[in-house]
Amino acid sequence: MLLILTWAIIISFIIMMYVLLDGFDLGIGILFPWIRKNQYRDIMMSSVMPVWDGNETWLVFGAAALYAAFPMAYSTLLPTLYMPIMILLVSLIFRGVAFEFRFKAQHSRFIWDTAFAIGSILAAFTQGVILGTFVQGYGDHLPLSHSAYQWLTPFSVFTGFAVVGGYALLGATWLIVKTESDLQNLLYRAAKILLGVVSVCLAVVSIWTPFVDPRIMQRWFSLPNFFYLSPLPLLTIVVVLYNFYCLYKQKEKSPFVLSMGLFVLAYVGFCISVWPYIIPHVIPVWEAAAAPSTLKFTLYGTIILLPILLVYTACSYHVFRGKIKEAIHY
Repeated sequence: MLLILTWAIIISFIIMMYVLLDGFDLGIGILFPWIRKNQYRDIMMSSVMPVWDGNETWLVFGAAALYAAFPMAYSTLLPTLYMPIMILLVSLIFRGVAFEFRFKAQHSRFIWDTAFAIGSILAAFTQGVILGTFVQGYGDHLPLSHSAYQWLTPFSVFTGFAVVGGYALLGATWLIVKTESDLQNLLYRAAKILLGVVSVCLAVVSIWTPFVDPRIMQRWFSLPNFFYLSPLPLLTIVVVLYNFYCLYKQKEKSPFVLSMGLFVLAYVGFCISVWPYIIPHVIPVWEAAAAPSTLKFTLYGTIILLPILLVYTACSYHVFRGKIKEAIHY
């Protein structure tokens, strides 16, 4: 049981790292339609040029870890999510190609700008749809329904738009840290609007989620759970209000940290809602886990790889810290 719990924590951590790091990366592309100047767009892309491909390493790591530790969940979920997963992968490829080509292009740069924006928005939206599908669950028993469109519901579509807004907020607050003067002032205004949108989305999802499944309602609102869990939404409100304060005071680093904090709090709320199921509410983690020998073997490799990836990530952000004052070309 301890081994299974360890793997559940590791995979949860990997997913959270991907959301935080690639979230602001995708957010920059989501902001492209509202930032018209090519000079500003060059600076925006330059701010993530040294780290964007490293950010997506966490997605590959998470998928490999899920396949190794919980193969039953991997093989059961994939057929039900083929379409959004394929849209996600194509969007990331589309976006990656646009990222590399736009700096080389001259007359066709607007094509790659459009591709970069569309790829970023679609990738964020499909991630939100997949999240919404997890929250609303798959029923009570196996086999799961393999309907091609069971992931397409009002709730999952709303969570898709909510994630787009959230990633845009991460992107805006990241760029506040990395830019200055007129572009930074423009991003302060955008971040205030996006924080308002994200706050509304958080409120709607928080109210809607308990009605999606009665078991989630029971977990959050039964006594004494209500008193134990109430600090989480209260802390979220405090973080939102303080983030607004920091944006109006034009603090640079605090809005980005607080925006990441909102994602962490929302992720904790998601984990509380679905635990101990890896496929809500059908398969708990201990039923989906691989054999103990497999879990031990793969854990040894993860113990080596995870610190290396963390150190690499920390070093890359440290080396390329500071303001981006002009576009970087290569």
